[in-house]
Amino acid sequence: MAANTLPRNLIEAVKYFSDLDVCTDFVAKLRWPDGPVCPQCEGTSHSYLASRRVWKCRSCKKQFSVKKGTIFEDSPIGLDKWLVSIWLIANSKNGISSHELGRSVGLTQKSAWFVLHRIRLAMQIGSFDKFDGEVEVDETYVGGKIANMHHEEAEIARMRGKDQKSIVAGSLRRSDEGPSQVRAQVVATRGKTDLIGQVRDNVEPGSTVYTDALSIYRSLAGEYDHAAVDHAIKYVEGRITTNGIENFWSLLKRGLNGTYVYANREHLHRYVDERVFTFNERGDTDLGRFRTVLSRISGRRLTYDELIGNAIA
Repeated sequence: MAANTLPRNLIEAVKYFSDLDVCTDFVAKLRWPDGPVCPQCEGTSHSYLASRRVWKCRSCKKQFSVKKGTIFEDSPIGLDKWLVSIWLIANSKNGISSHELGRSVGLTQKSAWFVLHRIRLAMQIGSFDKFDGEVEVDETYVGGKIANMHHEEAEIARMRGKDQKSIVAGSLRRSDEGPSQVRAQVVATRGKTDLIGQVRDNVEPGSTVYTDALSIYRSLAGEYDHAAVDHAIKYVEGRITTNGIENFWSLLKRGLNGTYVYANREHLHRYVDERVFTFNERGDTDLGRFRTVLSRISGRRLTYDELIGNAIA
């Protein structure tokens, strides 16, 4: 592969990003298309210390690397491993476990787990634009099987006498010009506040909203052009169906149950963000999805203490 040819697949990506200078230059140009900007004072005049791959700002005299102010900040892991990790997760249809990533790029399982969650943070949708047109709305239960839980959580669940399910609510915008797009988030209950709130957060008033026959969704009438299909009778009535969002639920659960086996409830929203990203970017190329994740790394720092909190790692 020629030096100026960007990678198109995994094996090319591994070769291309094996040089740390190439990695630094790639991330710097994507992050600062008009040249490096000091994270401290936003100065644009600087010198480059090639031996350490850092810049020194001529205004505030501070040194900074391409990792500063990103998901990479304070990580001792080289960009060669970071970029290959991003390539792997951005282009995996069903996700990649921390054990598999660790074996693939040479990290411990604990480090790989942390890397994956930082990347999932970069995958979060950064747009506040709401869906319009025709939108399917639904909710689903995920996870909670005692047999798949960490032993401490499993013990708590056994004491309560039931599996601990989580609820994910979502909206899918149909499109006649390209792939449909989805938004999804973990909610606390199937109550009106959470389910209707999710719709109002993601769908423009006046849009056409299709749901199942859950009574809570009746309150959408007036604010939205609402139509429902009763799944006890049929699943499709003309254009009224929720098959699109239910297809996304099957993809979400395939990754959670097949790849991750069990996702801690404290971190479930990050796994949902991952699957939303891969679903919405499914029409792009491997390189395109990779660059999209890299374009979101700035201003999204996640420390290990913030990640684990009181949850079981």
